[in-house]
Amino acid sequence: MARKAAKAKSEENGLPEWADNELKNANFQILDTISRTGYFLDINEQTKKADIQLYESLPDGRTIIEEIDLADDMKASELMKGFVYEYKIKISKAKLSDQLCELLKTKYQIDMDEIFKFDLESAQMMDVESDFDPNKKDKDEDEDE
Repeated sequence: MARKAAKAKSEENGLPEWADNELKNANFQILDTISRTGYFLDINEQTKKADIQLYESLPDGRTIIEEIDLADDMKASELMKGFVYEYKIKISKAKLSDQLCELLKTKYQIDMDEIFKFDLESAQMMDVESDFDPNKKDKDEDEDE
């Protein structure tokens, strides 16, 4: 009896078990691989995931990707926050069942029929120069002398 009550209570606070399982076991199909520039907001070495900010938006309009999976050959410890990178991002999507779409719409007011997964295939640091050169004098200073 306690198990049934605990399960009912967890479903009140989150998704039902069947919906959670559908999301965890979604059958993702590769949609595209795109190049974008941006920078790392956060890098988690333990989970091999990162949050990135993009300068150019993704096809769905977003410019931030949270917890993107890093490729197996990428070393999280070598990546640096705040520097400009060129990213190769693999986009995959999975269709949700009609039952899950209806649940999301009625219980959570979320109108969604597919989910996306993003994988970071490569990150190449770009050589972005600043306009400021500490060794160069201003023209105004040269004219005063």
